Amino acid sequence: MSSDSFLPSLTDVMDPLYPQQLEVLRQQVLAEGGESATTQALFNYAWGLIRSQQVDDQRLGVKILSDIYKETPSRRRECLYYLTIGCYKLNEYQMAKRYVDVLSSHEPNNKQVQTLKKMVEDKIERETMKGLLVGAGVIAGIATVAGIFFRSKKK
Repeated sequence: MSSDSFLPSLTDVMDPLYPQQLEVLRQQVLAEGGESATTQALFNYAWGLIRSQQVDDQRLGVKILSDIYKETPSRRRECLYYLTIGCYKLNEYQMAKRYVDVLSSHEPNNKQVQTLKKMVEDKIERETMKGLLVGAGVIAGIATVAGIFFRSKKK
């Protein structure tokens, strides 16, 4: 994996395609035989699906990219990048972290990869903090209710 190769910016990747653009990519895959289409046609379609705002599209994009990753070693770098983004958009942050960690281990000096890794790690940190705050709030609520219950029992 070469860090000299181009990866799109995160803003480019997060902007959804127009439905007509996604349909063109889908039609290309169908014209090439559906699941037996060329790796490039499948990759382009998966890339478009990842960029979609529809969760089902994003899931299909992740599945297609996972298949390409397994079957085509020469495309693993791009697949890891888009799999990270797909999982991130699907709120599957731990899986996104696994993908970006593999990519980062191969390209520790790639600024785009490091930006993506920081984005994933920051989201995991925020989600962890939210979980802790919710947990603390639930515990405080239970303690308050228990305190009120026991006070009323004493009277």
